[in-house]
Amino acid sequence: MLGTMTDSPTANAMRRALRRARDGVALDVTEAAVLLQARGDDLSDLTASAARVRDAGLEAAGRPGIITYSKSVFIPLTRLCRDKCHYCTFVTVPGKLRRAGHGMFMSPDEVLDIARRGAELGCKEALITLGDKPEDRWPEARAWLEAEGYDDTIAYVRAMSIRILEETGLLPHLNPGVMTWTDFQRLKPVAPSMGMMLETTAVRLWSEPGGPHYGSPDKEPAVRLRVLEDAGRSSVPFTSGLLIGIGETYEERADSLFALRRVARSYHGIQELIIQNFRAKPDTAMRGMPDAELDDLIATVAVARHIMGPSACLQAPPNLVDAEYGRLIGAGIDDWGGVSPLTPDHVNPERPWPQIDELAARSADEGFQLRERLCVYPEFVQRGEPWLDPRLLPHVRALSDGDTGLADPDAIPSGLPWQEPDEGYVASSGRTDLHRTIDTEGRTADRRDDFDEVYGDWEALREQAAPGMVPSRIDGDIRTALRRAADDPTKLTDDEALALLHADGPALDALCGIADDLRASVVGDDVTYIVTRNINFTNVCYTGCRFCAFAQRRTDADAYTLSLDQVADRAAQAWDVGAVEVCMQGGIHPDLPGTAYFDIARAVKKRVPGMHVHAFSPMEVVNGATRTGMSIRDWLTAAKEAGLDSMPGTAAEILDDEVRWILTKGKLPTATWIEVIETAHELGLRSSSTMMYGHVDQPRHWLGHLRTLAGMQEKALAKGVEGFTEFVTLPFIHTNAPVYLAGIARPGPTTRDNRAVTAMARLLLHPHIRNIQTSWVKLGTEGAAEMLRSGANDLGGTLMEETISRMAGSSYGSYRSVKDLIAIADAAGRPARPRTTLYGEVPEERQRAATASDGHLPRLLPVLGD
Repeated sequence: MLGTMTDSPTANAMRRALRRARDGVALDVTEAAVLLQARGDDLSDLTASAARVRDAGLEAAGRPGIITYSKSVFIPLTRLCRDKCHYCTFVTVPGKLRRAGHGMFMSPDEVLDIARRGAELGCKEALITLGDKPEDRWPEARAWLEAEGYDDTIAYVRAMSIRILEETGLLPHLNPGVMTWTDFQRLKPVAPSMGMMLETTAVRLWSEPGGPHYGSPDKEPAVRLRVLEDAGRSSVPFTSGLLIGIGETYEERADSLFALRRVARSYHGIQELIIQNFRAKPDTAMRGMPDAELDDLIATVAVARHIMGPSACLQAPPNLVDAEYGRLIGAGIDDWGGVSPLTPDHVNPERPWPQIDELAARSADEGFQLRERLCVYPEFVQRGEPWLDPRLLPHVRALSDGDTGLADPDAIPSGLPWQEPDEGYVASSGRTDLHRTIDTEGRTADRRDDFDEVYGDWEALREQAAPGMVPSRIDGDIRTALRRAADDPTKLTDDEALALLHADGPALDALCGIADDLRASVVGDDVTYIVTRNINFTNVCYTGCRFCAFAQRRTDADAYTLSLDQVADRAAQAWDVGAVEVCMQGGIHPDLPGTAYFDIARAVKKRVPGMHVHAFSPMEVVNGATRTGMSIRDWLTAAKEAGLDSMPGTAAEILDDEVRWILTKGKLPTATWIEVIETAHELGLRSSSTMMYGHVDQPRHWLGHLRTLAGMQEKALAKGVEGFTEFVTLPFIHTNAPVYLAGIARPGPTTRDNRAVTAMARLLLHPHIRNIQTSWVKLGTEGAAEMLRSGANDLGGTLMEETISRMAGSSYGSYRSVKDLIAIADAAGRPARPRTTLYGEVPEERQRAATASDGHLPRLLPVLGD
């Protein structure tokens, strides 16, 4: 049944829409809504063109005439849920579970019993379905998890997935409901695919009393769309779809399909769409609603095929259509979904699965051969990394046909080990001399080999970026703003701050003068610097940051990974020439165990006990925590025990998700970055703070970013936590950045931008963050000196090696001697002095070592074992 009915389409509107569908012209929402109402001969016309689209896609995929299914077992891990969907019989309450003799969750033995019996019957998929976050509603659920030693439901899902992999060989497909970005990082290593139905984008069905989703926080359409996007950002093969006939209008249903298409285009991660028809069930609030009509389902499948295109995989559950298999095939499906020879469909228990032999026969009647697939679709099996975690590859390959990516019909599921590697990097690989040769030989190519795939769809991204790049209208009075900044910058309003961020000409000069005066009163005239060495221990990364030219695939010519000995060698060499710090960061290497970061810190501390280890961005922290199954707090505590002294506040870019999701496909969201940094500060691990600007951002984004950092530091100081050591300006280097090469980002900030950002950082972060650092590696000598006259007081480090900015196209080299840094300070008319990471005094012995070797570092640092 549909909600408020729209007028039936005119015959002319239907003819026009059908003609456009036949001709392969892209449909709009209005035309799709018209076609959803096709019946009789019009529906036959629509399905015929949809079937042709499907057939073209199967031909292009190399499996013409093939319709697929997955042989699975259904494991209802818990039937408790915090939501109250008005059509659901799957969900129950603790009292009913107790009366039936069941626990709040299935026990491990119950889970494994089903999985083992499924493996004996030749099943290859363990479909784990459960209610959303039951511990948030039911104390009994939380008590069960705590008694069993699990922090939350996701932790139990992860643990059971590992046991299924290790003890049965079945592949988990996870449906735990709404997940956060961090949940995806926790579960991706243990499941090759996941899913969650979008159901509908009709907000009123969630927000209005009496609606099917009213009272269900996880059914808000915006929340569910965010889950789909986070799955794409995390490179998780994901299943989604619609539930039709729950009260939505045709226009709302069409809008839902276009929302799914937008996500699919942006991330290329939607592996299948399920079109499921509503079936009324007794003992539910919607028991009196009529079932969705079969013609309605057929039209929706056909329209979905036209909207999603030939490469999409479309499924309709065969147990919900009263054996009308031929009509579904004729409408454009190419998959029957999961079919179990063992377990019922616990969501629709009154509708038994068809026998697989019957499904094969009915498919053959329509000219299709039934073939088994895995829970993860063939395209993703063949893509491999980054869509499949390396720890899952042996399990997937054991059950798949290497030529087609479908299931190997002769494969027998058998448990295989799933575990973190026992050691960190034990051998180096690739271009380990890149830190030297980047300045002499340069990079092999201006982009990585998978440029067109790893970052998502560039055209969709260009559309997404366009609104955010429109300059804001500035209403503030700049003269008033300058007076306020000079009198008390802490009282600047957002409008005044935004006016100053747009300042130019004499107003910009005045702004920089005010910021420089404030700098002098707060930290004095000394320009500080640190003798440090950057150690980027690997550049292999599949995160898909679109601004990053450093990341490479493991097979790219410029890819490299350092061994633990090489990391320690570089730290020891840096100590010999006067360094007080090593700054260590690397790519998110898919083979990197979560404990390898501890090994890296220990290796440095063992070789050079006095070296300050400044390492691991918030993205690396999350990667380490999710790979080990530890909380962020526990992981940081372990890292500190291993030798971590402080953290770089990188991976921030712009702390505004509007910009963030254009700059990066898979990096952590703003809220998670804040969580990591605040947790580190609470544990006594101080950090820097950063902002990368000049790409697809605008001054309003800079303002929000700086306000966020100031608020974090103010809160930390109020709790007696020291927090940030400094703020580092990071101008965007565009030359080799993928987002620039794709024609989306602008070519970095202007000199005006750099001066305004530096000056406003001084004003807006006052008095909470005292030190403002400028980047010589990104701005060069003259640019850095100018920033020292605009409010900055720190030049950062000697670096000794620097590959990230150089890979991006920076022309200012990888090393500056102490004399070079002093010369930059001289150019600004200021004295210079060395500092430690925490802005303390440098011991005399360290200063003597740095002076003795100054200017000779390239010769003194040959890097052992290159």
